[in-house]
Amino acid sequence: LSGPLAGYGKAVRNGMQLRIDELNEQGSIHGRKLRLATEDSGYDPKRAVLAAQKLVNQDKIFIMAAHIGTAQNNAAMPVQFDKNIINFLPVTAAREMYEPFNRLKYAAFATYFDQMRAAVPSLVKEKKLTKVCAIHQDDEFGLEVLRGAEAGLKSINMDFTEKTTYKRGATDFSSQVARMKSAGCELVVLGTIIRETIGTIATARKLGYNPIFIGSSASYTDLIHKLGGKAMDGLYATMTVQNPYLDEASQPIRFWANKYKTKFNEDPTVFSVYGYIIVNTFANAANKAGKNLTTDSFIKVMDTLTVEPDIFGAAKSTFSPTKRLGSDASRLSQIQDGKWVAVSGYVSASSVK
Repeated sequence: LSGPLAGYGKAVRNGMQLRIDELNEQGSIHGRKLRLATEDSGYDPKRAVLAAQKLVNQDKIFIMAAHIGTAQNNAAMPVQFDKNIINFLPVTAAREMYEPFNRLKYAAFATYFDQMRAAVPSLVKEKKLTKVCAIHQDDEFGLEVLRGAEAGLKSINMDFTEKTTYKRGATDFSSQVARMKSAGCELVVLGTIIRETIGTIATARKLGYNPIFIGSSASYTDLIHKLGGKAMDGLYATMTVQNPYLDEASQPIRFWANKYKTKFNEDPTVFSVYGYIIVNTFANAANKAGKNLTTDSFIKVMDTLTVEPDIFGAAKSTFSPTKRLGSDASRLSQIQDGKWVAVSGYVSASSVK
């Protein structure tokens, strides 16, 4: 709720709250009301541990849902698991959210690794590119994006021409961009989030350097074109759920987006959708678990759960006792005239050789 991902955190919380309010108005889970307890990690692993300790020990939460950030989840999970509390559909696409296997881990969306492994070689082949480079955050998140793109390039017998990193929280990307330019990079893979994506592309435009940029679902947000303006046009990003615009062609999304805006006095984002979907999935499983909800009864239901595609265009998700990632499918989107537009269908990473 503060720090570099505050925009994401507030949107996730609002999306969760919207679905919780709807459920509570409808009688909720076998007559039991849902309550959302929220703590701020500030996108800092140490603060995430303190927040998890408070939620687990004082608030006595039943489940930890939609926790944001790779390093933050990794730091907080031991606190939860010690008290038998599930880490449910965190808002990060890192493989550690379901690997190594733990009965208390469930992840929803295609990983950064799988997203890039599918998208990068496809774009390279389509555009007939020969020089692919990368700029990434020097932590587990950035490395996951890099490793996925690396695996994708390997599948077409290519490797990075150049790669470079930046520290979490950095604001100046001139040296990184200069390096990409001097190497003649035609495609730059971005292991970046909000301001780093904008900063990198804006710096490149100022230098008259216009390669193709591709980011992961971490940079698939309306904040990129809202804050970065026209310079962001052309950016590609992988995504698993559609951004809900108020003037969306789909009537159900348009209706939902306007309902959200009425309640929170701001436009919803794809992160609002994540929050909404995560609570909805929890409610479906908790309802099926029956009146005497326990961690074990919830796990039993989750391990046979199928989540069908919804109005937001998410791919079908399935879980089992050995499969704790709902879906490995993602699609490519591009900013065109200040709006994200889907430019491919869903591709399952398991179909990429």
